[in-house]
Amino acid sequence: MNKLRLMSIFVEVVECGSISKAAEKLELSKSVISLALKQLEQELHLCLLKRTTRKQTLTTAGSRFYLQCAQMTQQAEAAWLEASEFTKIPSGILTVTAPHALMGSIVVPALTMAFSDYTAVNLNFISDDEHVDIVQQNIDLAVRVGVSKNSNLKQRKIGQFSDVLCHSKTMMIDAQSVPYIAQHWQTEPIMQLFCCQQQQKIQYQIKHRANTLFDVVSLLEMGLGVGVVPDFILKQNQRLQPATDALPSIANPIYVLHPYQTHVPLTVTLAIAAIEKKINEIVTNQ
Repeated sequence: MNKLRLMSIFVEVVECGSISKAAEKLELSKSVISLALKQLEQELHLCLLKRTTRKQTLTTAGSRFYLQCAQMTQQAEAAWLEASEFTKIPSGILTVTAPHALMGSIVVPALTMAFSDYTAVNLNFISDDEHVDIVQQNIDLAVRVGVSKNSNLKQRKIGQFSDVLCHSKTMMIDAQSVPYIAQHWQTEPIMQLFCCQQQQKIQYQIKHRANTLFDVVSLLEMGLGVGVVPDFILKQNQRLQPATDALPSIANPIYVLHPYQTHVPLTVTLAIAAIEKKINEIVTNQ
């Protein structure tokens, strides 16, 4: 029996006033309690309790030892209660990473609303189009486009979107021959499907490039060419419009990932539900 267990049994014997009552409270046999006290005294080389058939009395050493053991058990109980509260009331730091496009339009609005009544929750947002190391960066939840190859992470699909070829409403252009504005993850050649009398595939060469979606949107708004923008972003933008006859891309799946194999924190569970709900609202309203 480990030392902490022996010390906690000793506290119960003292506070209950007898081995019999301590055994009843702890749901152990009297022989187990007696053996624990004997082992404790042997390991300490001290007499802690003077026992007779009618009463027990703490020795001087036992009194001092009891005070410290009682303090230990009180701290342990407080730690247990505090930890159990995490399963009932959201609290603590919640670190979430997502691509720029999803962070500002979906993740931030969803989570600020979901945790508005929980003042003990501190939100920490990390916008990054690269796949940062979730474990290394101590991230609780990641929102990503596409499935992850990391088998050590729990992941689930919660929605999808399509990229739409678009341009500024002020441009009178032939969308099949204008300069192309690419996001950093796109590689040449860029292929785009058009629906004319029959489907036609057009190949673009990249003219301009930006490392965030919002910079691509700015370039498009200035009339510098065409480029793809997620459908939910395009819907909210009053300056851009879809390119005539251009077909949306194949649906891009949105996944949430976290490192918790068991006992997922309540904050993470609530965050996933809020983000999924926000995505469904955007899809439904399109």
